[in-house]
Amino acid sequence: MLSEKTIEIVKSTVPVLEKYGKAITTRFYERMFSNHPELLNIFNHANQKQGRQQTALANTVYAAAANIDNLGAIIPVVKQIGTKHRALGVLPEHYPIVGENLLGAIKDVLGDAATDDIINAWAEAYGVIADAFIGIEQEMYDEAAEQPGGWKGFRNFVVDKKVKESDVITSFYLKPEDGGAVASYQAGQYITVKVKPENEKFTSLRHYSLSDASGKDYYRISVKREDQGVVSNYLHKEVNEGDIIPVSAPAGAFVLEEKATPVVLLSGGVGLTPMVSMLKTIVEKQPEREVTFIHGAINSHVHALKDEVAELASQNENVKSYVAYSSPTESDREAGHYDKDGFIDLEWLQTVLQDNKADFYFCGPVPFMKSVYRNLQEWGVSLDNIHYEFFGPAGTLEEETASVG
Repeated sequence: MLSEKTIEIVKSTVPVLEKYGKAITTRFYERMFSNHPELLNIFNHANQKQGRQQTALANTVYAAAANIDNLGAIIPVVKQIGTKHRALGVLPEHYPIVGENLLGAIKDVLGDAATDDIINAWAEAYGVIADAFIGIEQEMYDEAAEQPGGWKGFRNFVVDKKVKESDVITSFYLKPEDGGAVASYQAGQYITVKVKPENEKFTSLRHYSLSDASGKDYYRISVKREDQGVVSNYLHKEVNEGDIIPVSAPAGAFVLEEKATPVVLLSGGVGLTPMVSMLKTIVEKQPEREVTFIHGAINSHVHALKDEVAELASQNENVKSYVAYSSPTESDREAGHYDKDGFIDLEWLQTVLQDNKADFYFCGPVPFMKSVYRNLQEWGVSLDNIHYEFFGPAGTLEEETASVG
């Protein structure tokens, strides 16, 4: 338990964290990677360069300070972050390193304003917060290892099939090298792959959504090749059928809830991967549940898994599918294999959906997600029925949508 004095001091730093949080977390990563470069084998370097990891951590530290007298309020956040930590292999011995460098960063940024009382209070508070993370993550490690077909850490998988789905997206079918069973997963979850491309100094870890329903003897990920993506380019260009990739057990808090309500799955670009998993899961496990699959892409050249989704819609009465192309090609226009010319907007959504009484799941590029979130709010969709996933560090749509448009 934290003392009243510690709680009072930590809460008094909330306005400072709101103002200097990003500077503190930026300095924190600089210090930590300088002192412990081996941790670069765990962290996503691209997210570091873009500032996304720093922002996400700053938001977490701010939330912890604001709720220091009621840490139970941030347990959902701890669990969400914990799922990613478990997938990456973050261990209890990493937490003292984080604490030491976080306190050092606070001192570096705030200077004399970071008094001994403030640093001591934050050291005490960090210990309690770290214990919460360690305890929850240990439960997750145990659950992942003890489930049927489960394992701890990373397990070698063989690339059984490599299938080009579009000009930019390729699917990888992964089977365990040891020939054993694979753990089941919830639709929407991801696996984490570990690779070390030639000429790269550090190992790289990446989360990729599973793009099939659970219950198969393989995992399927469908990976978009990003222009500057170290891992995606390596997978597309260097990894072939028969190669080995270490993988951690499925994880993730963005999952399809088993309810009777209709479902609307909205995706943009490669954001369709968890949506396809949800669609196939509904078809297999809830064949009476109404589901509408709505996907936005630039055109057919970059539209992956389109035939798979179209076949599910044609063979199952409970499935409807719609496609919007923002820049359709001439052949797209001639074939007419899409439903909307342009971006997905509220006016069009209201023409293809009966009403807003559904559970809405969406995933895609951040601008797409901001637009969808704003449209659903404008339509009066209950927040309890809005579910979304960020690729990479968690972001915030609630605070950002006001500035969009």
